Amino acid sequence: MTPGEAVAFQKTLAPRIELTDRLGEVRHIAGVDVGFEASGTVTRAAVAVLDADTLQLVDQAIARRPTEFPYIPGLLSFREIPAILDAMKGLTIRPDLLLVDGQGIAHPRRIGIACHLGLVADFPSVGVAKSRLIGRHGPVPEGRGEWTPLVDKGETIGAVLRSRAGVAPLYISPGHRICLETALHWVMRAVTRYRLPETTRWAHRLASGPAVPPKK
Repeated sequence: MTPGEAVAFQKTLAPRIELTDRLGEVRHIAGVDVGFEASGTVTRAAVAVLDADTLQLVDQAIARRPTEFPYIPGLLSFREIPAILDAMKGLTIRPDLLLVDGQGIAHPRRIGIACHLGLVADFPSVGVAKSRLIGRHGPVPEGRGEWTPLVDKGETIGAVLRSRAGVAPLYISPGHRICLETALHWVMRAVTRYRLPETTRWAHRLASGPAVPPKK
């Protein structure tokens, strides 16, 4: 696709995103992250599956494929999702919820990578972003788990969450098959003593750590 075609395709997908809870028992939660190798020419996607109660790593998968789409803010899903889907095929445990490093509906066309991935893979998904793409918000209370709405054009598109006292907030937004309140609940369930949830920490370690030769 050209960037213009990708934008048009996002506009056709966005109305299909579900922002109400449609998820069953959550026993396993997965972190999803993407890194790049060989000066950006190879996309390296990682999925880390954790036990939802203990937050112990129970499954993981990494996939690499040539990078075929340029870096364009707002269109990252077209650059990253092909490798993510490859990685998900390598899992032996099917997660019940995806926490994706990136935006959900906190996106100009309301379809960030967490939405797009949740829709094409048919998984409940949440966007867990470290920075703001769009929207405005007021001051974020300092207490752990406190949050303030992220608003764009009068619509609440996410939450600015203080995952730990004294750290910079995270930008949480629903991806697919989940509402904002439930998304916040599961993000905080995955937070221990760090700013980022354990799902994100594990996935980032796999996606961006030292290059590891793929299994034969």
